[in-house]
Amino acid sequence: MRATVWHGKHDVRVDTVADPRIEEPTDAVVRITSTGLCGSDLHLYEVLAPFMTPGDILGHEPMGIVEETGSEVDDLSPGDRVVVPFQIACGTCYMCREGLPTQCETTQVTEYGSGAELFGYTKLYGSVPGAQAEYLRVPQAQFGPIKVPDGPPDDRYVYLSDVLPTAWQAVKYADVPQGGSVAVLGLGPIGDMCCRVARHLGAGKVIGIDHVPERLTRARHDGAQVFSLDEYEDQDELVRAVRDATDGRGPDAVIDAVGTEAHGSTVGKLVQQSAGLLPRAWAAKLMRTAGVDRLGALHLAIELVRRGGTISVTGVYGGMTDPMPMLTLFDKQIQLRMGQANVRRWSDEILPLLTDEDPLGVDGFATHHVPLEQAPQAYDMFQKKADGAIKVLMVP
Repeated sequence: MRATVWHGKHDVRVDTVADPRIEEPTDAVVRITSTGLCGSDLHLYEVLAPFMTPGDILGHEPMGIVEETGSEVDDLSPGDRVVVPFQIACGTCYMCREGLPTQCETTQVTEYGSGAELFGYTKLYGSVPGAQAEYLRVPQAQFGPIKVPDGPPDDRYVYLSDVLPTAWQAVKYADVPQGGSVAVLGLGPIGDMCCRVARHLGAGKVIGIDHVPERLTRARHDGAQVFSLDEYEDQDELVRAVRDATDGRGPDAVIDAVGTEAHGSTVGKLVQQSAGLLPRAWAAKLMRTAGVDRLGALHLAIELVRRGGTISVTGVYGGMTDPMPMLTLFDKQIQLRMGQANVRRWSDEILPLLTDEDPLGVDGFATHHVPLEQAPQAYDMFQKKADGAIKVLMVP
């Protein structure tokens, strides 16, 4: 089969690799019909390269048709149309029963002290072959895949794999009061969807903050009050403007949908780049024991949120020795919640919204549809934010 394969920093290729097969009785094999390119994939493209191995298959946002199932997969049959969550979980352990499949005790990567295995996402999460491919082996298929109806195009359902539950959890964790205010930092695919979900769940004022014109225009069109980073001399001026828009206090909640890709944090960027110059084993050890993130977005969230408010972090961070303003966090009595989205915890709430009425705007959410063979160009375009790229779907 053809698949998107990692060969090195900024070097992904579409190669011919072995077809997946049933290896365990709880496996399924799915023929992929659509698969997404995620902002998290860009971390593998650059920041998290020390944890990758040449030959790793990328991708974690798939849907498709079940081709084959193992003997212990009772709820799926060949021909079923499914969305596959990005994490791999059993559904029966303590963590899964608590609604935390990202911490599944059956698939935890204990060697690295990590949570549940993820498709296509570094040795820290199991080095499981990913979904930017023609076919995908799905472990724990007795629980993970979400069956969806035939008929509507893939764009209606594919975001159940990651984007929708990630945004849904971010807004739920933000605990925005009914009629209250929330600011979303970063208007990429997750931040954009966070704005839509927040409005759907009853936020009275949704504020979007970014610097990319196409993202700002899109969020404004969907009803957010937008603030462009480029229009302010410094962070203090931006903070004052947002406070002025929220009764002088700041928003009730802030969602950090940027993570370690934040702009302007020179020291963190230098440390990350320096790690990339080391031999692979050394770089991986440095990132795990002394890694430093670029924390500009998180520090901005702390400044923006009102006293007693909540910060919800959905952007990916990976550093182990990040400097945190604990005095400010404590003094402002800020609640901080974060983590990978627990897809199956939220999927039953979201699925009824994926109707012809399309309240979350999923049908037109993708800005680009490209053949899988164009994956290298898609990564380059998305990383450079070129051609208005906000959400890219690949079709094998």
